[in-house]
Order: sequence, then structure tokens, then C-alpha cells
Amino acid sequence: MMFSDLVLMILSSLILVISVLVGVAFLTLLE
Repeated sequence: MMFSDLVLMILSSLILVISVLVGVAFLTLLE
């Protein structure tokens, strides 16, 4: 496995986690 592939996997997972956190924050703010 190449280092660039590992970095891409980490970045994509971080983006997914951040998007989920932002969605939850918006839902809690709307209520």
C-alpha cells in the first residue's frame, strides 16, 4: 500500500466524519 493512498483514505474518512458532525450540529440547532 502506498503512502499517498493511506493519506487519501484518512482525508476521505475525516471529511465524512466532519460532514456528519456538521449535520448533527445543524439538527440540534434547528430544534
